[in-house]
Amino acid sequence: MFEEFLSPIRISVQVAAAAGVIAVITGAVAARMLAHKRFKGKSVIETVLMLPLVLPPTVVGFFLIVIFGRQSVIGRLIEKVFQAPVIFTWWAAVIAAAVVAFPLMYQSAKSGFLGVDREIEDAARVDGANEWKVFLFVTLPLASNAMITGSVLSFARALGEFGATLMFAGIIPGVTETVPTAIYLAIDSGNMTMAWLWVASIAVISFLMLFFVQFKQK
Repeated sequence: MFEEFLSPIRISVQVAAAAGVIAVITGAVAARMLAHKRFKGKSVIETVLMLPLVLPPTVVGFFLIVIFGRQSVIGRLIEKVFQAPVIFTWWAAVIAAAVVAFPLMYQSAKSGFLGVDREIEDAARVDGANEWKVFLFVTLPLASNAMITGSVLSFARALGEFGATLMFAGIIPGVTETVPTAIYLAIDSGNMTMAWLWVASIAVISFLMLFFVQFKQK
C-alpha cells in the first residue's frame, strides 16, 4: 500500500521538476526576447504564448496529440529518431506539464525584466559585456525575485496538471500516473481513503510552495 501511495507522488515530483526546468528556461528566454521589443504582431505572439493558461487542459492535450501524435510529422520524426513514440510516455507527461506551466514563468520573467533599470544593462554593455553576459550576470540577478516566483509557480502548476496529462500521457501506473490522475482513479473506484491521502499530500506541498512565494514577496 505504501508503494501504491508513494509512486504517484514520486512521478508527480519528477515530472513537475523536469517540466519546471523546461518552463523556466523557455519562459525566461522568451520573456527576454520580447519584454522590451516593439513590433507589429507582438500582441498576437504574446497571446499565443499565454493561451495554455486559459484554454481548457483537455484542449491543450488535444493540440499536443495533433502536434506530437504518431500521425504528425513531428511525431513520426521523433519516433524514427528515438525508436519510440512520445505519446503515452513519461516525456509526454513532462511536455504537457511544461506547456501549461510556461505562461506563468513567462509572465513572471517578463515583469521582472521590465522592472530592471536599463541604464545598468547599458553600463555593462559599455564595459564590454555581450548580450548573454548582460543577461546572465546583470538582468537575471536584478530580476531574481520574479524569477524565483515564476519558477515556484511553474513547478506548482506542473505538479497539479491533470487534463492535458490525461489526454496526452494517459494514466499508466509507475510511468504517467501522477497524483491528480491517481486521485481521479481512486474516486472513480470508490477508494476514498487513498484519494484523501493523495489530496492531503498535494495540498500540503502546494501550500508550502505558495507560502514560500508570499514570503519572498514581502
